[in-house]
Amino acid sequence: MTSPGRDPIDTRAHELDTIAAVLPMERRDELAELLTDQDVERLRHLVNEGMGENTLRALTSDLAYLQAWSLAATGKSLLWPAPEALLLKFVAHHLWDPQKRAENPDHGMPADVEQNLRGQGFLKAVGPHAPDTVRRRLASWSTLTKWRGLSGAFASPALKSAIRLAVRATPRPRKRKSAKAVTGDVMARLLATCNTSSLRDIRDRAILMVAFASGGRRRSEVAGLRVEQLTNEAPIVVEGASPLPSLSIHLGRTKTSGADHDEIVYLTGRPVEALNAWMEAARIEVGSVFRKVDRWGNVSKRTLDPKSVNDIVKNRAELAGLDPGEFSAHGLRSGYLTEAANRGVPLPEAMEQSRHRSVQQASSYYNSATRRSGRAARLL
Repeated sequence: MTSPGRDPIDTRAHELDTIAAVLPMERRDELAELLTDQDVERLRHLVNEGMGENTLRALTSDLAYLQAWSLAATGKSLLWPAPEALLLKFVAHHLWDPQKRAENPDHGMPADVEQNLRGQGFLKAVGPHAPDTVRRRLASWSTLTKWRGLSGAFASPALKSAIRLAVRATPRPRKRKSAKAVTGDVMARLLATCNTSSLRDIRDRAILMVAFASGGRRRSEVAGLRVEQLTNEAPIVVEGASPLPSLSIHLGRTKTSGADHDEIVYLTGRPVEALNAWMEAARIEVGSVFRKVDRWGNVSKRTLDPKSVNDIVKNRAELAGLDPGEFSAHGLRSGYLTEAANRGVPLPEAMEQSRHRSVQQASSYYNSATRRSGRAARLL
């Protein structure tokens, strides 16, 4: 409820700030203008209910985009429930044929709508949206409609037909999240760029090693890691060498785990040392583990944004003389499984660390590595 004399937008911005720890938002003020009081209250409710962070982040992003598009395309906020005509308009504005657009400027998203969304930063890439993005935003729209106790036309034959025909008319090759996996040799080159005693180098080294060695953790899991999730374990005894430091990371509920399941992964040796070096240098004892470091070497109290993990991977790739466009944070995840396959680690053992639930998905990395070096590829 808005306090007397307080601006409604300021109130919503404040409410959004209260859930920022679970739902990081770089554009809080813009979202406060786009979202309604009911939208913000619903997000707060979902945070309290324990909905997954990635789901909440995607839902909020989709809701903000839908609101911005509706205002630009119709001059009005989203309708609840949305009429079928509005859903069809959304599809027509986002799934279109570039060749037809060249012949007919009115095909696809109108120029004024596109300019409006680009000006607000909602549109960046040139061309039609990816079909999966359109489907996800329609699914979010449908979910939000149901939460309001309403039903929409999301299952209408006309909408399904429109999407199917649009996708068929504009085929798009499926792109991997990361063109190349960050395997052991690539990781060595990335780590070699973290060769100074600066806080940023110490932090980036720890991020890369922890993300990779813990099974290829998702960037949201790395960015959101907290000291309270870390538990020191008994050192690992290695014959003929000094005991290796070990710790466990309690991930809690993840994207693929059950609601009440606490996922745990382990770090041993160099990654533990790199993590301890960062926490000691940055004097981090509680709260967020990985934080922003400004140009003067000051460590922020706020957690690192998930996007920053992706930026760190690309920046280190560029410093290492690699093409940053070929690597992303997801490359750490695919790279972990690929490297495990290259080293002969059994798939079930690697999956225990990566926490993949789908054998089919995890084995795809193994199959590629095995096929490249296996007997089937060396018949001649």
